[in-house]
Amino acid sequence: MTAKSDTFFAGPQPSARKSRPRRPPPVIDQDGNEVHVGRDPFGQDTFGRGGFGADPNFGQGFSGMAFGFGPLTRAQRFARIEALARLMDVAFVLPGTNVRYGIDGLIGLIPVVGDLLTTAISLWLVREARALGAPAHLIARMLGNVALDGVVGLVPFAGDAFDVVFRANMRNIRMLRRWMDKQPRMD
Repeated sequence: MTAKSDTFFAGPQPSARKSRPRRPPPVIDQDGNEVHVGRDPFGQDTFGRGGFGADPNFGQGFSGMAFGFGPLTRAQRFARIEALARLMDVAFVLPGTNVRYGIDGLIGLIPVVGDLLTTAISLWLVREARALGAPAHLIARMLGNVALDGVVGLVPFAGDAFDVVFRANMRNIRMLRRWMDKQPRMD
């Protein structure tokens, strides 16, 4: 073999490699979101031009709540998780009574899969509470509520009745609200 063929199979030589500029680490705001200064939601540089990334109201619904594009304030994030917790635990009233139930009790009627799905949604609520800055001891209590709801919910029928009475998501929202009321306003 010749020297030329050896270098061909050996791979690129160090002198032949091009060095790429390193990207700076991401900037994270106080809510744990990555801040894209000068970029639209798809990561493209805006360079001062108008368009998709330049409109601060893009992605706003009729009620003023953002639906996925752009950063949310703490109040908007809390309102979003509170609405989901209400849907999960107290959205409906049993006709002729004052007993309230949510889709947690309905989805929980599906054996195993329903309980896993509702537990996953409850865990997402806890994740959002953590993103709001809730301390570790509060997150631990919230996880305990979700674990108790998930384990007892696996018991057929009795677990579904427990879901209606225990309301883990609403308990977690009340604990989070009490903690947030004690914090200084950052909005």
